[in-house]
Amino acid sequence: MIRKYVFGTPIETDSVVEKVPQSEGALPFFETDEGAGSLTLTMDRSARVYGLGETVRGINKRGYVYISNNSDEPFHLEEKRSLYASQNFFVYKDKDTMFGMYVDTPGRVTFDIGYSEINTFSIIFEDFDADIYVVEGSDITDIVRQFRKIIGKSYVPPKWAFGFGQCRWSYMSADEVREVVDRYDELGMPIDSVYLDIDYMERYKDFTVDDERFPDFDNFVKEMKARNIHLIPIIDAGVKIEDGYDVYEEGVKGDFFVKKENGDRLVAAVWPGKVHFPDFLKEDARKWFGDKYKVLLDKGIDGFWNDMNEPAIFYTEDHLQEVFDRIEDYKGKNLDIRSFFAFKDLVGSIDNYPEDYKRFYHEYKGQRIRHDKVHNLFGYNMTRAAGESFERNEPDKRILMFSRSSYIGAHRYGGIWCGDNRSWWSHILLNIQQMPALSMTGFLYSGADIGGFSADTTEDLLMRWTEFGIFTPLFRNHSAEGTRRQEYYRFTDKDSFKNILGLRYALIPYLYSEFMKAVNNYDMLFKPICFDYPDDEMAQDTEDQLFVGESIMVAPIYRQNATGRYVYLPDTMKLLRFRSASDYDTEIMDKGYHYVKADLNEVLVFVRKGHALPLAKPAVRVDDIDYSDLTYECFECDKEDYELYSDDGISR
Repeated sequence: MIRKYVFGTPIETDSVVEKVPQSEGALPFFETDEGAGSLTLTMDRSARVYGLGETVRGINKRGYVYISNNSDEPFHLEEKRSLYASQNFFVYKDKDTMFGMYVDTPGRVTFDIGYSEINTFSIIFEDFDADIYVVEGSDITDIVRQFRKIIGKSYVPPKWAFGFGQCRWSYMSADEVREVVDRYDELGMPIDSVYLDIDYMERYKDFTVDDERFPDFDNFVKEMKARNIHLIPIIDAGVKIEDGYDVYEEGVKGDFFVKKENGDRLVAAVWPGKVHFPDFLKEDARKWFGDKYKVLLDKGIDGFWNDMNEPAIFYTEDHLQEVFDRIEDYKGKNLDIRSFFAFKDLVGSIDNYPEDYKRFYHEYKGQRIRHDKVHNLFGYNMTRAAGESFERNEPDKRILMFSRSSYIGAHRYGGIWCGDNRSWWSHILLNIQQMPALSMTGFLYSGADIGGFSADTTEDLLMRWTEFGIFTPLFRNHSAEGTRRQEYYRFTDKDSFKNILGLRYALIPYLYSEFMKAVNNYDMLFKPICFDYPDDEMAQDTEDQLFVGESIMVAPIYRQNATGRYVYLPDTMKLLRFRSASDYDTEIMDKGYHYVKADLNEVLVFVRKGHALPLAKPAVRVDDIDYSDLTYECFECDKEDYELYSDDGISR
């Protein structure tokens, strides 16, 4: 059962696609204080809160404060309150009460879940204008399924996008890309795509290609296609201000860029220096920008990733001048502890300055609205611009699309990756714990940068992270310029990396099947084990094991130098300890706690009772997977009991 309650004058987000009639009476469960702009719930000691999509900390969100305010935040520390996404759906459960709630408002919202007061859950609005949906059901999965139905089906990528992708900021030339593909192919390591970061562009200008670094780009794309390799270029949110640059000139002529209150176009800066931001909330601007992807589609490109679309701002022309003016006040002065830190804060305020997000406006649904009031819709509508364009320009073909910034609704147009993480062991655990909440909010095609984006990875960290990453739909090794190179062929134990990549390809028939069933049935792809065992107290406290689809549970290792881990089994299961797709041992393990050994090159997979796991023979490309020659690992069932989903992988 879903009920809708309306507070104030909500700004429509287009995140809900199924009409829910407005309910009369008071909002249930929470006490409403419209004067203070807040909702308050006294939590039972047994209460747990799940969801909120891409956030820090554990699967149970109780005990901290989370702010929906899409942020360019490369340091995913436990203290952070905002990351790149705002996915305001959660499920509350205690011994007597269970419900889901979607807080649909595009502005800043704070979810204080026992932070200020340990047993108080407060939702605090900057502007108390919101549509709030309350969902009740028989269990958490039922609540999630009902919610997912009203927000619409999740995006489906092409099947090849379930293959491995190699990325780095930056592969600087066509020859460097060729070298990457050659090295993988020489070693027989599977790979399906190579990502192009900002340096493929001509001076960081969207929808351009640097002719010196990537000469004859059209034929280079064909060359890679002939090798069954897909090139995936990045697209950024800022359009370089440059006379003669067609995208800039078209945007000015069509009045497609955001403006300040006085009507001047906002001048901000990102990679190319000074830029204008397209007004993605304006329908004709969205269509215009979306159709620019055709420039690369016509060259044979069939996948993109959108970045910097919170939007990230290096500086605005206005605030930069304010900083320069105030720096004069510090010249020649003795900077003591107070004045030194004030000076440091002034200089440090240049990028992503909160007041900059109040300097410009959108034309949205017939209204002129200041950006901060609809901030969390910006990245969503950039992805929407691309998705709607693909429907127009490639109506019979799936195009890969995923984004850094998002809001619920974007899940219909693309996936997401979890942003600029770091090569930290704690970020493997963060990756594990984010996946169920992303499933809850419809973002099924998702994953994190395997090995970590920033900082220097290590061989053991990369291997352990890959052992979890082979289960995430988006499976991409990505690292930053200036960090240690982390392509798999650069490390000592190449055979183990090859075997783990091969296991991913052996699992694709299962992963793709479970993904498509989750799309079509509005189910979760990743679930905490407590969702299926709600009365099991041990399951409630287990936050580092996940069910992936209907058949398996994974228990990744995320601690340095660990040679095994404790695993809690809520039921009898069949352990598969993989060293490769064809080299593994099996063991039936009873319900309860077990210490399970796992050498650095071993992957732990548990098959659930009454379920089967189909496995293909490893292949070096997704297109080479032989669906006619699958084997099945069954536990108290027959392979015929497993419903295998397959399609051509490309048509809509």
